[in-house]
Amino acid sequence: MIEKNNLRLIDANLNRLREGIRVVEDIFRYVYNDKDTSSKLKNLRHLSRLENYTELLETRDIQNDVLRGSIKSEQNRKDLFSILIANFKRAQESSRVLEEFCKLISIEDSENFKFIRYELYNLEIVLTKITSNSK
Repeated sequence: MIEKNNLRLIDANLNRLREGIRVVEDIFRYVYNDKDTSSKLKNLRHLSRLENYTELLETRDIQNDVLRGSIKSEQNRKDLFSILIANFKRAQESSRVLEEFCKLISIEDSENFKFIRYELYNLEIVLTKITSNSK
């Protein structure tokens, strides 16, 4: 049985991963009208799941999150490109945490998050070139 705090960490990072991917997905869906990229991101977001949803939800403890508040760099975005980069990084970092902590549960799940992380690295290279050229 995995410890409650480890499940809490997994839950937080699943949320962070899906949220980061969703922001990037919506940029390409609504700002760039890019169906292919939006679909790729949507598929990655849907891969970002674990079977033990109820167990994870039971460990969620928002009130006692010691870093719940925003820091200055999270409050400042100067343009669409900075939003894109911040959310790619958020999703990549979360997928790395999930890759490591899912090793305690399932190697298959761990490898899934590794796959997602590398897909995000590849998409970041391509998509930041496209968006930086359109500034």
